[in-house]
Amino acid sequence: MINKHKKITDIMIEVHDIDHVDSYNDAMAVLGYQAMGENGIPKRRFFQKGGDERTHHVHVFPTGSKHIARHIAFKEYMITHPEESRAYSRLKETLAKQFPDDIEAYIKGKDEFVREIEKKALVWYKQNQ
Repeated sequence: MINKHKKITDIMIEVHDIDHVDSYNDAMAVLGYQAMGENGIPKRRFFQKGGDERTHHVHVFPTGSKHIARHIAFKEYMITHPEESRAYSRLKETLAKQFPDDIEAYIKGKDEFVREIEKKALVWYKQNQ
C-alpha cells in the first residue's frame, strides 16, 4: 500500500567514490535501510527505510553529479512555490488512491509532472543562486 499521508524524509549524501558505498549496505541494513542499488539513476546508491510505510530515502551521489543540483533545485523550488507543491501533493494523493498496490504505476503517473517541475526548477534555481 502506498503511503499517501506520511511525509518521507529525503537525505542526500555526496561522496568521492560511489562504488565504496556498497560496502556499507550491511551497516545500513542494521539501521533499518534497504539497499536498492542505483534504483533507476546511474551512479547513485539509494536506500529506503520503512518498507511499504517508507519514512526515509537516502540518495548517495558522487561528487559533481548533475543529479545533486537537480534534487536541490526541485526541493527549493517546491518550498518557494507552494501552489506547485500543493498540486504535486494532490497528484500524489490521487495516484495513491488509484494505484494503492502498484508503486510502478504510481511513479509513472508522477513522471510527467516531475519532469516539468524539474525544468522550471533548474531555470529558477540558476537565476536565484
